[in-house]
Amino acid sequence: MKKYNEKANVIGKLLTEHRLKKGLTKEEVCRRLELHGVYIHRVELYRMETEVSIVKDFELIALCDVLDIDYNTEIRKLID
Repeated sequence: MKKYNEKANVIGKLLTEHRLKKGLTKEEVCRRLELHGVYIHRVELYRMETEVSIVKDFELIALCDVLDIDYNTEIRKLID
């Protein structure tokens, strides 16, 4: 069973950092994700950014595209 003090993902802070750097609100990111066929509510994006919610692989790909995150350099650093 998952404990509440454990992180559900390792990219939350990176998502927040890139979103703020681009000057986007959570609502704007969610609208841009819809263009990729990914439907996330702003509350779910908040949960991802605060590392409470799991980020699925297809969501990660779309988020990287919307927020201009380079998977090969930035995400792999967090995973390795």
